[in-house]
Amino acid sequence: MSLNKSEKAAVVTDVSAQAARSQTLALAEYRGLTVENLNKLRVDARSKGVYLHVLKNTLARRAVAGTPFEVASGAMVGPLIYGFSEDAVAAAKVIADFAKTNDKLIIKGGAFAGKALDVNGVKALASIPSREVLISQVAGLLKSPIQRIAAVVAAVAEKRGGGAVAEGANDASAEAPAAAA
Repeated sequence: MSLNKSEKAAVVTDVSAQAARSQTLALAEYRGLTVENLNKLRVDARSKGVYLHVLKNTLARRAVAGTPFEVASGAMVGPLIYGFSEDAVAAAKVIADFAKTNDKLIIKGGAFAGKALDVNGVKALASIPSREVLISQVAGLLKSPIQRIAAVVAAVAEKRGGGAVAEGANDASAEAPAAAA
């Protein structure tokens, strides 16, 4: 399918806008994938908020020019599928997870925070837990010391509690007759 000049400009504008909103770019060669497999990859990407697009490399280079993803221009060779995501790990995770189950999808590289990523860099980025998981892990870490302190305070209160409550009750009963007299 050949695009005319205005259609190419529209594609570049669309991809540039997506790149401006994104934190991560992941590139993968899709040669040999069936249409059914590509559609599964696209559905998975869409559900995780990843903008996945097959682009001509020249258009992709124009679209990322002047963005932090420009560093990945060297990896833009061959039939590639481009994954952009606002979440720092989503694009890498979608492509890496799909590549694990389908050997026809070959990770080529990517970019994150203005740095080019090689295959291992994309896989490492994909192995980072999602934001929600990280937040729950931090909450668990914060909760653990608080629970231990609460358990110690409860144990001390229970140990002293029998005597402290009884002593407090005796003091109150002793004060009551004295106040009446």
